[in-house]
Amino acid sequence: MSEECNHVCSECEADCESRTQQPESFLEKPHELSNVKHVVGVVSGKGGVGKSLVTAMMAVEMSRQGYTVGILDADITGPSIPKIFGVHTRAAGTEMGIYPVLSKTGIRLMSLNLLLDSDTEPVIWRGPIIANVVKQFWSDVMWGDIDYLFVDMPPGTGDVPLTVFQSLPVDGILVVTSPQDLVSMIVEKAVRMAEQMNIPILGIVENMSGLICPDCGKYISVFGESHIEEIAGQHGIKAVDRLPIDPKLAKLCDEGRLEEKETDMLSVCREALENL
Repeated sequence: MSEECNHVCSECEADCESRTQQPESFLEKPHELSNVKHVVGVVSGKGGVGKSLVTAMMAVEMSRQGYTVGILDADITGPSIPKIFGVHTRAAGTEMGIYPVLSKTGIRLMSLNLLLDSDTEPVIWRGPIIANVVKQFWSDVMWGDIDYLFVDMPPGTGDVPLTVFQSLPVDGILVVTSPQDLVSMIVEKAVRMAEQMNIPILGIVENMSGLICPDCGKYISVFGESHIEEIAGQHGIKAVDRLPIDPKLAKLCDEGRLEEKETDMLSVCREALENL
């Protein structure tokens, strides 16, 4: 660099080291025993829209197609993935790293609840500590050979989503929403965050998308009319799936038996992932 440099590269033609230096990468290295082909984040603009449910259902669906699948539960303060799969075994490890816990059908799971003495123990940590734990779930866990690793992220656009987008090689995200106008507005924040960070949006899942009356079969828009097609169109998203309210599905999740659900309800987003 010249002693007379004014640090304004647009006004200079010199081929100096500072001008040619590549931007710093924040990507964390995976564990040496991990070989993850695709990382897919599952996000939402707010909580309570079924993000963990969609994460778990997508993992089950891809596993049924013959892929090796894992779930990194990045919702550190509200982990629910182990309960959905009925997993209560604590994660074990060695000096080399931590082993993911297997579900009944072989889906590899890592969640903070698998490291705590009790699954009701609160996690009262500040943002930077939580973000570091997420990075450790990537770098310290021996995931092995995995076709698809789903990252169940907490709601919003704060520390953890930013950490995941910057630290993990995310191939794309699935956005989870519900029919309410308020939710749709907030979900757009997550969509715009992904766009600003150049993360592809692979699909949108509208959860709680109406209810089929068990007596007459009539469709009921419990939370109002859907705007999912409009939102998808605004952002050029072609893959759209809808999950209706299903008491049987909720019961299976509460009992940790999601893997027993046979209905293919996320086929469009599944195809989008297979086309990666």
